[in-house]
Amino acid sequence: MDSPTQNTSLQRLQNVEKRIVKVLELAGGVMDELANPAGPRKESINNHCREFMQSIKDIQVTLRDEIKSACEYRPFEKCDYNSRIANEIGLEKLKYILSQLDGMKETTDEYNSEA
Repeated sequence: MDSPTQNTSLQRLQNVEKRIVKVLELAGGVMDELANPAGPRKESINNHCREFMQSIKDIQVTLRDEIKSACEYRPFEKCDYNSRIANEIGLEKLKYILSQLDGMKETTDEYNSEA
């Protein structure tokens, strides 16, 4: 199940996607106005451009925040994998040392029994 943070982040990204579509519609409106046979209306173009620039700024801010949030997200932060592996390696080293000590004890026992 998704966490609330992931849902919120996905919702914000979906809103950004909708705003991008709106920005493209604004750009299309400017192109339509420029192609108007009676000539472009300066006020209409200025309003579309102002809204376009504000929307682009808002999109950039939202995306920057989402990227920052994604970089801070550490799903394995509370994972104990590293410590478990270190313990397993330590255990295997101890087993090896014990086997070597057992071998040395057998050798010394054999040597003492011969003497």
